[in-house]
Amino acid sequence: MPGKFCVSLTRDKSDPDRVTVAFVVANAAAGSDQETVVFLSTDAVQLAVKGYADDVAEAGFAPLKELMAGFADAGGKIYVCSPCFKKRGLDDTSLVAGAVLVGGAKLVEFMVGGCPSLSY
Repeated sequence: MPGKFCVSLTRDKSDPDRVTVAFVVANAAAGSDQETVVFLSTDAVQLAVKGYADDVAEAGFAPLKELMAGFADAGGKIYVCSPCFKKRGLDDTSLVAGAVLVGGAKLVEFMVGGCPSLSY
């Protein structure tokens, strides 16, 4: 039975190194048979909008757009902090694949009972 893993991300594309590494790690977890969630909060919620991450390409890594698509294709879930998203006036009809708006209770529900996590 697979375990669970959570990557919490608060940065937007102004910090391409952190956002890229967060999704590299998330892909590694998903590829290791872990039920994996990336939780986007504060400025990172912008990454959930189609097109926003298209120009992020950190040297030595796949482009962020590819990492995010691969994560969704592997069954990874992107939890997007709903209050953070709404605060920024973003369009909830243009979410990237795998992204869903959630409240904090949904993240707690996923992590309850023990869940390793990393924050970027």
